[in-house]
Amino acid sequence: MESANLAPLRIRDIAVPLGIIGVVLMMVMPVPPILLDVLLTFSVALSIIIFLTALFIRDALEFSAFPTIVLVATLLRLSLNVASTRLILLHGHEGSDVAGQMIEAFGHFVVGGQIVVGLVVFLILVVINFVVITKGAGRIAEVAARFTLDAMPGKQMAIDADLSAGNLTNDDARKRRKELEQEADFYGAMDGASKFVQGDAVAGLLITAINLIGGLIIGVVRGMELGKSAETFSVLSVGDALVSQIPALLISSAAGIVVTRSAAGEQIADTFMTQLFGRRRPVAMTAGIIAALGLVPGMPTLPLLSFAGLLAYVASRPAEAPKKDAVVGATGATSGSIGAGAEGTKALKPGSAEDVDKALGLDVLTLELGYELVHLVDAAAGGTLLDRVGSLRREIARELGIVVPSAHICDNLDLQPGQYRILFSGNAIAEGTCVNGRILAIDPTGNSPPLEGDATTEPTFGMPARWILRRDSDMAEALGYTVVDHATVMATHFGELIRNNAYRLIGRQEVQHLLDLLAKKYPKLVDDVVPTLLTLGDILRVLRNLLREHVSVRDLRTIMESLADLSEQTKDSEQLTELVRERLATQITAAVTGRDGSVAALALDPRLEDTLRTSLREIAQGIGGALDPKLLNDLAQQAQGALSKFAALSVSPIVIAPPDLRRYVRAIFEHKVPQYAVVSFREVEPAVPLRVVESLGRGAVHALGQGV
Repeated sequence: MESANLAPLRIRDIAVPLGIIGVVLMMVMPVPPILLDVLLTFSVALSIIIFLTALFIRDALEFSAFPTIVLVATLLRLSLNVASTRLILLHGHEGSDVAGQMIEAFGHFVVGGQIVVGLVVFLILVVINFVVITKGAGRIAEVAARFTLDAMPGKQMAIDADLSAGNLTNDDARKRRKELEQEADFYGAMDGASKFVQGDAVAGLLITAINLIGGLIIGVVRGMELGKSAETFSVLSVGDALVSQIPALLISSAAGIVVTRSAAGEQIADTFMTQLFGRRRPVAMTAGIIAALGLVPGMPTLPLLSFAGLLAYVASRPAEAPKKDAVVGATGATSGSIGAGAEGTKALKPGSAEDVDKALGLDVLTLELGYELVHLVDAAAGGTLLDRVGSLRREIARELGIVVPSAHICDNLDLQPGQYRILFSGNAIAEGTCVNGRILAIDPTGNSPPLEGDATTEPTFGMPARWILRRDSDMAEALGYTVVDHATVMATHFGELIRNNAYRLIGRQEVQHLLDLLAKKYPKLVDDVVPTLLTLGDILRVLRNLLREHVSVRDLRTIMESLADLSEQTKDSEQLTELVRERLATQITAAVTGRDGSVAALALDPRLEDTLRTSLREIAQGIGGALDPKLLNDLAQQAQGALSKFAALSVSPIVIAPPDLRRYVRAIFEHKVPQYAVVSFREVEPAVPLRVVESLGRGAVHALGQGV
């Protein structure tokens, strides 16, 4: 068992730990000059690699090992400082090459043998590293760590909400939580890593002072003249300080670059070119200012005018088009796919197999836009349509209990500039028009004072409205109008159509997905019903019947429990739906209860109930039974006239009927007056008061001579 858990050892698995141990041992063991040169070269190369890697990453998490690497690199430099200090103090009196050629070269060649110059350069590097770069990077890392930790609960809740709405799979949610944890761990570690860099700068300053003072004393003790001792040990100390400080400066700069990486998702070179030199006006103005300075007497004319010409050339080049995920092509290419992310479309060869296969595809939900509305999907330009339509999936999941398919948003040049069209499975079911440069002021009561603007009808609920100028929005709100922008108009229209057609959006695949989610908590319930008692198609028909009447199927556990109990009585989906509705009485009652805690509804006149029952019996016996068209028209007119009473009560219009007639009444109202919801007495909790707004059918049956 133990051997099975042991992975084969690789060279790196042994080399890295031994290398770190060797770095620590260098602090107590002597290191020959030739080996010190090799290790100093490795230290410089390592710092360059770290710095360049920080430049080429697109996101800080791509270099998540940076804090650990900083610790190891800092430990390496400190060990080399100790090793070089040992050589300088023990053998410095023998000459300037006793600590290796690297330190001697930095002491003589880099600063030209001028010890004072070398010390000044070293002190400047220390100030730059410690005071400027390291302090700034440490502060950014501290703030980033604090903000990241503060934002974690909100980000976790967003992941849970997307998971509940079906925007994410369990694997995607698990991956995003892992990335969130890595981000918090990284910025927390970076906060600590900045302290390593600060400590390294201080240690370099102290070690240089020790080398200077200690070397001078040791040289005099060993018989060197004071001037010779000062010259020799100063060269060695300055060379050692510079050869250590340059890698430290590179790594501290890399730390600053890593923690200041923006969310642009680009390499730093791309960011500089697009954001610093990508705007013509600032570059052109800079070229003009530099050229003007070049004409001032005493200024270096040639460099200034040359640089001004270079900037002018950069400003004259055509701007590179920004890359956007949600750009609508002129041919109707995909602009965004809500829930799945907006992706650019790959050009396909006309007539190829991939092109033909793509033409066969059919989106369940599509929102087509005229070219004046295209900017609403561009988040960079302030467009909010993608976010608004995308949030509908989460809202409807909570409201109706189904996962709405991704919506395809695209342009269509066949539409009018401000027109939009909504399609279900490729078929247009609604359209509307938005007036460019105006916003919609809706009159919810129909009695608001007149307002300057173009009269129209609100596309979702048919309320009177006007297209007004934006400057008049405050006045419109003061007069009682509801003011909305174009994105809100389309998103509201789209959402209401989805609610009214939710039963069309659910199929066997969607039902199976809902059952899979339910089976995670109640596996026995799902196994007992499907396919033992009912097929997937039977359950689909029941759910569609419920959704057709706007009954939420989110309480799928109660629905499945009801089907498990009732399927032994009947397999008919219509009868099962009626029985399931009675089991959902609490939910239905809550949906139809008004603010005063009562249910206001139209009730059927007893003579109308008898007429309907007689009609049903005759239909079942095959001897006619069709209701008189005049009776149906009278009922529809009476129900239509009663809508104002429900509006005055601020409640939804409802018809309450006996259980045996509910389906029949619903069939009548579905075509005549679809605004009404039809419920049975068994679907209203007995404890909730029932208020009859009007008795439906009174006098109509008697007038036809059909009353009992």
